[in-house]
Amino acid sequence: MPLARSARMLRWFFSPFYGQERSYWRAVTACFLAASTFWLLNALNKTYTTRITYPLAWRYDVSRYVPVKPLPTEVAVNVTSRGWKLLRKQLMLDVKPAEITLYALPNTRYVTGMAVRPALQAAMEGLQFNYLISDTLWVEFDRLVSRRLTLALSPAADGSALPFAARFMPAQVLFQGPARQVEALANPYPVHLPQAPAGSSNGDLSVPIGGPELVQTNVQEVRVRLQPRPLVSIALDVLPELAGFPPGREYRLTPATVRVRLQCFPEDSARLDRSQVRVQLHYGQFFGPDSSLQPVLAQVPEVVRGRRVITKLVRIATVPAD
Repeated sequence: MPLARSARMLRWFFSPFYGQERSYWRAVTACFLAASTFWLLNALNKTYTTRITYPLAWRYDVSRYVPVKPLPTEVAVNVTSRGWKLLRKQLMLDVKPAEITLYALPNTRYVTGMAVRPALQAAMEGLQFNYLISDTLWVEFDRLVSRRLTLALSPAADGSALPFAARFMPAQVLFQGPARQVEALANPYPVHLPQAPAGSSNGDLSVPIGGPELVQTNVQEVRVRLQPRPLVSIALDVLPELAGFPPGREYRLTPATVRVRLQCFPEDSARLDRSQVRVQLHYGQFFGPDSSLQPVLAQVPEVVRGRRVITKLVRIATVPAD
């Protein structure tokens, strides 16, 4: 029953509109638009108290200081005004930002509502400022400094030196930004190759500088000319290990140690752990009580770039039991 009653009410309401001509609908539409326009004009002429966000403009010495965190671009306020003014502000039509001047940088960490209020009152034309929704705006600044650094290739992922040297064009890059970030940059500044060449190392590459987000450079990328690097040779005398020999016997080695020559880059020589160099004599080459065996390098440190066994043969003889 309630559903049937509702259907009858709808038919009663829409029955005057059935079977009307097109001119009738044009008249209805015009009346509707006129009524809506009068209603909107009447609403915009009324006075409202509401919350809005108002844009801010910050004034400080940009040649000496830089914001470490993004500055607030607007602030929430409570205002009273006519609807026309509020609509203009909402559409950002001819809205003058409130200019806030900062002093005592970089020690200033916040701006109070008392400091912001005069700037808002001066900027709000046609709006009555009531109060701030938040009474504190947080800021963080640092000194703006510049530092010119030389460039160097970044080491490999395991910390070892790369197998090539580099010549940079330009050789130095100017870094500018917050003092804490710029002063923490390494000198020389490490440049990471996008992809280390596998074989050829005499080509030119364009490499981005990179760096912290707030630090700017005078160039975005540099040209890198890769060149082969010289190696240093280190000679070692290593006591060989007997691999696969039957236990319980004694053997005499001539010579008693094996001379090995290793090659590495100069900066890796200090990291060369001599105890990790292992030389072995394999029992498979032993054909009698007095044989000559070829020593084999079984293990070398990771920083080694070249290796060679200088001692060609080791004479091994069985020591007779007493």
